[in-house]
Amino acid sequence: MTPPLDNLDMPPTESDIQWMSLALTWAEKAMNITTPNPRVGCVIVNPQGVLIGSGHTQSVGQAHAEIMALQDAEQQGHDLAGATAYVTLEPCSHQGHTGPCCDALIQVGLARVVVAVQDPNPQVSGNGIARLRQAGLQVDVGVSKDKALSLNLGFFKRMTQGVPWMRLKVAASLDGQTALSNGLSQWITSAAARQDGHAWRARACAVLTGIGTVLEDDPRLDVRDIDTPRQPTLVIVDSKLETPLNAKLWPIQREVWIYCAKEDADRKAALEAKGAQVTCLPNAQGKVDLRAMLKDLGQRNINEVHIEAGFKLNGSLLTAGVVDELLVYLAPLLIGQGMGMANLGPFEALSQALKLDIQNVMPIGNDIRLIAHIKDQ
Repeated sequence: MTPPLDNLDMPPTESDIQWMSLALTWAEKAMNITTPNPRVGCVIVNPQGVLIGSGHTQSVGQAHAEIMALQDAEQQGHDLAGATAYVTLEPCSHQGHTGPCCDALIQVGLARVVVAVQDPNPQVSGNGIARLRQAGLQVDVGVSKDKALSLNLGFFKRMTQGVPWMRLKVAASLDGQTALSNGLSQWITSAAARQDGHAWRARACAVLTGIGTVLEDDPRLDVRDIDTPRQPTLVIVDSKLETPLNAKLWPIQREVWIYCAKEDADRKAALEAKGAQVTCLPNAQGKVDLRAMLKDLGQRNINEVHIEAGFKLNGSLLTAGVVDELLVYLAPLLIGQGMGMANLGPFEALSQALKLDIQNVMPIGNDIRLIAHIKDQ
C-alpha cells in the first residue's frame, strides 16, 4: 500500500464537511448489501453549490457509488462540467466487475473530487487519486476520514492485515452476568436491544458461535425483523463435529462453515450433506486454532464477524487476542451469581486485565448499549 495521500494543508471548509456528511449518509444506505466490497457513498455538487447527484455502492458486480451518483445527475439532466464529487472512499482505478470509477469521473468534466479516505486495496491504494490529479482534477483527501473508516473497519483490516474485524456481542445484566447460574438467559435485555442486535448481525459478513451455544440454546442465529437482502454466513467453532443434524440453524438459506479440530469422516460427510463446509484447523491443545481460523476467514473475503457465543468461547477468543470490538447491551438488572461475559483469568494483578477504549454509550430501549475497542496489548 502506498503512503497515505491526505493533503489537507488547511482545515476543510464547513461546506466540505456538510457534503461529505451527506455522502457518508448515502454510504450507510449500503450497510447490508455490498459485502465483501466496502460501503461507499457519493454526492455531486455543481459550481453553484447545488446537489445534483447522489448514490451508493450496489451489491457485488453492480455499480459503485460514483457511477450511481453520475447516473442520478445525468438522468435529471444536470450539467456535470466543473462539478465537485464527494466520495467516502478513493475511486477505484482497476477493472474488476465494473470499470474504473476514476475514469468515469474524469470523462464527465468534473473539476474537483473530495475523498474521505484512501482505499487500502493494493489494486487501488493511491492510484485512483493519482490518475484524477494527472487528469487535472483537484483532489482533496482526508475530509471526515475517521467516520469513513468506521463504516468499513472490516474491509480496512482485511486489506491491511488479511483477517476480518471481530465484534463480540454480549447481552448482560448491570453486574455483568449473561445468564443465571442454571443457564437461563431469555431475556435479560429488552426487545429493543435484541432488534438492535439484529441490525449488527445484518451488517456482518458472518455470525460466529460455538458448539456450546448450539447444543444448549439451539439458536437460529439469523437476521430477523431487519430488512436485509442476505443472511450472513454462519460460522461454528465445533472441535468434535457435534453440531446436530436437526438443529434449528439448518433450514435458513445461507452458508454454514464449521471449523473443527479432529475430523470424523462420517460426521463430516453428514454435515456436508446438510450443506456445511467443514474445515479442520487443530492447535496443539486439540482445539480449533482460532488465529488460523481468522486467516482462513480473511482468505474467504470476510470483512466483519459478529460473535454471539458463550462465556467459554468468548474467553478463548479474547485470550487469543483476536477480538477487536465489544458490543455490550447492559440491562437494568442485578442478577448476582450467574454466568459472566467471558471466561478470563484469574488475573493476579490489574495490569493483566484487557484494556478497552470506550467508543460509544447510548440507551437502547430500557438498556444501555456500549461499544468498546480492545486496546493494543
